[in-house]
Amino acid sequence: MTDLDQLKADLLAAIDAATGVDALEAVRVHALGKQGSVTGLLKTLGGMSPEERQETGPRIHGLREAVTEALAARKAALEGAALEAKLASETLDMTLPVDGVPAGTVHPISQVMDELAEIFADMGFAVATGPEIEDDWHNFTALNIPETHPARAMHDTFYLAGEHERPMVLRTHTSPVQIRTMTSQQPPIRIIAPGRVYRSDSDATHTPMFHQIEGLVIDKGITLGHLKWTLETFLKAYFERDDIVLRLRPSYFPFTEPSAEVDVGFTWTNGKRVIGGSGDAEGGGWMEVLGSGMVHRRVIEACGLDPDEWQGFAFGTGVDRLAMLKYGMDDLRAFFDGDLRWLKHYGFSALDVPTLSGGVGA
Repeated sequence: MTDLDQLKADLLAAIDAATGVDALEAVRVHALGKQGSVTGLLKTLGGMSPEERQETGPRIHGLREAVTEALAARKAALEGAALEAKLASETLDMTLPVDGVPAGTVHPISQVMDELAEIFADMGFAVATGPEIEDDWHNFTALNIPETHPARAMHDTFYLAGEHERPMVLRTHTSPVQIRTMTSQQPPIRIIAPGRVYRSDSDATHTPMFHQIEGLVIDKGITLGHLKWTLETFLKAYFERDDIVLRLRPSYFPFTEPSAEVDVGFTWTNGKRVIGGSGDAEGGGWMEVLGSGMVHRRVIEACGLDPDEWQGFAFGTGVDRLAMLKYGMDDLRAFFDGDLRWLKHYGFSALDVPTLSGGVGA
């Protein structure tokens, strides 16, 4: 017993005297390794009589536990001290000037989102958001999209697997935000709903994930005239030109009636297409930029409002497409490649904050 007590005292002293992790590891191997002193004592238990094992066994196991706990405590202390020393040697003087200007840039999508929010805020619109994982009712049914509509097909919509009260999808447009707004607040309503949307498509002008912005106005006495004025004012501010000319073509959308595709006139300058001017002018043309229309009676009814009292209009466009038109990009896929060269070329400085007084563009 005296030998066990002495061995315990020697091992604990060696552990306490270890000045580094390597030295501590050497003590651990000496005590608890395959050929260690404590390990050797444990191996002798098998050759003892039951009486000897009952008397000596607890002392040997107690020795092993004491050594193990001491090793763990000393290791934690040594590692803590090493960390403190490292932190003390790696201090940074924040009063020193920076070596250079930060190289990061604002992505064109983020910049255009800010531009749109600035423009519509000046027109009295609030920004509304909603979940990107939507249920079938908000994404389709409440928007008067019938069960047989092609937009519900698997080749166009990402459906979520699993059991749900309603079928769940990755939203195919930001229109569900309009439904959530109309069912959660009373008119008058003036909102824009920017955000990510998802469709099963991919080429130079389409990606499985892209960005949309939709606008909604619900009030009394709303007409197509209000819609055209809003879109004209918005496009003039966005493209920063006063000669923007719009053309509304009859179209069909399940959630608006009547519906109209909105074209904007453009001209060719130095071989480049420039938004502005009449598309009917010599050398000009028309380009579709928006979908719009008066909110369908069924959509208003689905949201619990009286369509005889409340009317409204809605419009939507791709944020990525607007960015491409304004800043001269020709491949949508490059927006999501994460190429630093592309981002450096097309990105914006953090100080390029869009303001109507200073111009929303860079």
